[in-house]
Amino acid sequence: MHEIIINMFLGFPKELATFLIALIPITELRASIPLAIKVYGLSPTAALTYSVAGTFFSMAIIVLLLDPISKLLSKYIPIFEKFFTWLFEHTRKRAGSKMEKYGEWAIFILAATPIPLLGGMTGALAAFVFGIPLKKSLPLLLIGTIVSGLIVTGITIYF
Repeated sequence: MHEIIINMFLGFPKELATFLIALIPITELRASIPLAIKVYGLSPTAALTYSVAGTFFSMAIIVLLLDPISKLLSKYIPIFEKFFTWLFEHTRKRAGSKMEKYGEWAIFILAATPIPLLGGMTGALAAFVFGIPLKKSLPLLLIGTIVSGLIVTGITIYF
């Protein structure tokens, strides 16, 4: 999979490639930081910075735009209503117990967890689905993403 991602961004400046890889929900920081350090030769600080920026950018878009987009698409295209219903149920199932236990801090916990199917995008979806206000969700997502990035950077450097 890493080869596919590397080939997708061949010819891009290293920093932009790192940012764009971090934008992708499946890869996020988990792939962008190791690739930036091991393949592109960026410093750990640069890898962390561009990766956090890319992941946070995509999370902010989810939190800011998913509500109006989902309402518009669901209103005019029936398949999207089914998709968003599934998405809400899936997110509530995956994050519901954490939301009950930790409240808004669950957004931070999800964003700070650098494992597949959790992480920043799940945190952003949970913030949207559970109606966490922007003033609270965006800082929690950013801090969680930084923590996740530090974990991934540490693992990448030492292993």
